[in-house]
Amino acid sequence: MNVGLEPGEDIDAFWRRVAATCADWLASQGLALRDAVLLLPFAQQIAPARRAFSARGGWAPLITTTNSLASSLGPSRLAAPGQISQDAAIDAFTAEGLLADQSWALALRGRDEKAYVAARARLVETAHALARGAAQRAPQARQAFFEAARARLQLQAGGPGDLERALGLVAVAWVEADDRRPATDALFGQRPGAWLVLEVGGPDPLAHALMTRDVPALRLQADVDLDTAVPTGVDLRLAASADFEALAEQAATAVLQHLNAGRAPVALLAQDRVVVRRVRTLLMRQRVPMQDETGWTLATTPAAAALMALLRALLAQPVLDDWLAWLKSPLGAAWDAAALRELEALCRRKGWRQTGPLDALALPLWREIRDATAPLAGGGARKLGGWLADLGRVLRRLGPLAGVEGGEPLLDALWISRNPWEGSAHEQVIGATRLRPDEFLAWVDATLEGAQFSPQEDAQAAVIITPMARALLRPFGAAVLPGVDAATLAASPPRNGVLSDADAQALGLPHMAAQREAQAWAFAQLLRLPAVTLLRCSHAGAEPLPPSPLLERLEAAWGHTLPAWQDERAAAVLAHTPTPRRAAVPACLPAALSASSIEALRNCPYQFFSRSLLGLREPDELEVELDKRDYGTWLHDVLKRFHEQRSGDDLADLRAAADTEGERLDAADFLPYRAAFERVLPRYVSWLAETEARGQRFEAGEVDKRCQPFDGVLAGLVLQGRLDRIDATRDGPLLLDYKTGRAAELKDKLKAPLEDTQLAVYALLMDAAPALQAAYLALDEPDALKLVPHEAVSETALALRDGLQADLTEVLGGAALPALGEGRVCDYCEARGLCRKDDWA
Repeated sequence: MNVGLEPGEDIDAFWRRVAATCADWLASQGLALRDAVLLLPFAQQIAPARRAFSARGGWAPLITTTNSLASSLGPSRLAAPGQISQDAAIDAFTAEGLLADQSWALALRGRDEKAYVAARARLVETAHALARGAAQRAPQARQAFFEAARARLQLQAGGPGDLERALGLVAVAWVEADDRRPATDALFGQRPGAWLVLEVGGPDPLAHALMTRDVPALRLQADVDLDTAVPTGVDLRLAASADFEALAEQAATAVLQHLNAGRAPVALLAQDRVVVRRVRTLLMRQRVPMQDETGWTLATTPAAAALMALLRALLAQPVLDDWLAWLKSPLGAAWDAAALRELEALCRRKGWRQTGPLDALALPLWREIRDATAPLAGGGARKLGGWLADLGRVLRRLGPLAGVEGGEPLLDALWISRNPWEGSAHEQVIGATRLRPDEFLAWVDATLEGAQFSPQEDAQAAVIITPMARALLRPFGAAVLPGVDAATLAASPPRNGVLSDADAQALGLPHMAAQREAQAWAFAQLLRLPAVTLLRCSHAGAEPLPPSPLLERLEAAWGHTLPAWQDERAAAVLAHTPTPRRAAVPACLPAALSASSIEALRNCPYQFFSRSLLGLREPDELEVELDKRDYGTWLHDVLKRFHEQRSGDDLADLRAAADTEGERLDAADFLPYRAAFERVLPRYVSWLAETEARGQRFEAGEVDKRCQPFDGVLAGLVLQGRLDRIDATRDGPLLLDYKTGRAAELKDKLKAPLEDTQLAVYALLMDAAPALQAAYLALDEPDALKLVPHEAVSETALALRDGLQADLTEVLGGAALPALGEGRVCDYCEARGLCRKDDWA
């Protein structure tokens, strides 16, 4: 019987009509209303249905769902070892034992470990799908279901389907061997006066199976055809957003507009879970009471993020970023915050990426951290129960995790807050399974991904976050659906493991055609609400994103495009107040100057002020890819080691120095630069031989120098720097500065000698002797190393000293350090936000 919601019909009126239809049919059959059972698709529909029957007065049927009714009739037995538990992380261990007896599985594991792990996961997924399908059938029909599944899988024999067939057959045998009766079997022993089944969003296979028995049954079909569902009396609007953030902001605004219009409660439909979480955050800032019926994976909670950072630091490669991630998380709250900041600053200052240097220093804070995490440290496999016990000891030492969002469910999911495996079905698995550290890390990750977390609900929520299918036939004042684009509002493939879509359809399991049809029915039901706001992104990055086919079907049925949603937020008018150029008047100087700080002073005095006087720096990332700067630093160290340990075979010595200095770098990241060095190596040896034939000799490398070249009020100001290399020649000392850039750029730089700061500063550090020579040595030229000399470097150095003497004396006298804001200097300046160049008048 069709009882579909009529256009413009109130939801409460619909339920009263359903109640009347049920009562009239039962009366015509001579059956009592109190003896009937009304089965609904979702538990959220029970409350409006009960209100409708209560409004009629007298007896009402038992109103429930198939799952709720089965649960009320008694629990099913817990899974014994080897049986399916519906816990993917635990069932993976059982699947491991099943595959251990299969020669083809052992061969696959020997060829490709990752492919084997993926196959094991597909086996578990297939078994879960078959177990769910079997539970929806009458006990006497279950054997036929298994036989049909085996027959479908046998059709895949030969060719690339052999692996899927083998996995599927193991899954069928695994499910079939389970001698437990599903909880739903109790339903088939029930004899109510009548079954009343309301269908919306597609048929319920279990309810259909119950209706085939010798009990009177009434099937009420409430689905609406989208192609004929012309909206009547509904305020239907569509908004197109440019990007993710705009979509979330507009969705939150639409919710607030519906609430302001008195349309509570509002259904926020969780089609795009990422967007809806952002919308939820925006609504929380407005203190909107909400109820989330969907939840999210436990792995996305703050507690899980902190725990995974801890485990990655302890069980994976010892990368400092992972250590700092958990030390700054709620799990690190026990440590002294100031000491932790100093520890992080030290790591960034030194550029350490691994924990080795910290272990060698043995800082007090680091020793405490190591002691607290010691139970999980150390390699080697352990039993899963041992891992969990050790993890529990570490967490208890670090402090309470239960107070963090998601903490208590996490402790329950990992069996840390209690010890439920003793005497339970999982005891054998927990006690016997041995895992390596990386396997335990993967198991925890899979467990947290498979567990659900639901945040605390607000009393009398004004907004209910729910999937679209669960919003059907509920008394919402309005609905907001973000994500009506082709990528988001589309049927997702059912999780049936190795079973093809055709196999799933033949076996009565969820399949794509049924998913598409159910989604279209659910979308059509939205058009019966008083107000609906649809929102979509117009682009995915730079690519245009078309609307959902369901939206196109709706507009085709309606005959025109949907009206645009109006954002009622008032635009804030901001007064344009141009900012003058910044200028600092410090009347002081740093204790020491370097070539880079003098270069900053010459480029932009305000940059010098922020860097050298205020000491502002962007903190370096610890875990970053190696770049050309790292290559240059490494190359300096290699050449210094080579010249100090030179034994006679220059090629071999230079390569040995490179190997020694490369031990502290990640070999994979550094591979391109090491390949570049292999090209430099013979050219450097050739250049070295030529220069030494002319009487040039290496004297020192990476030499730290300090001097005080100023007088008067600047007499105590120190100039400091590190000279890449000092050579002795027949004409006097030669300063060399290694460069990995091109020689042509260096020549252009020296066309105006007074503009070069670096070699002039180095010359000052050498007292600017008249016989002093200086040059850049370009190492990365394609043919040969090239020397780019700085002519008359001593005269340039003295001119630089005199200019600095005058400028810095003025600074001490109160002269301003203005922001110049010119050229490429600003493009790469980290102080650009400090001087506010982009807001200058």
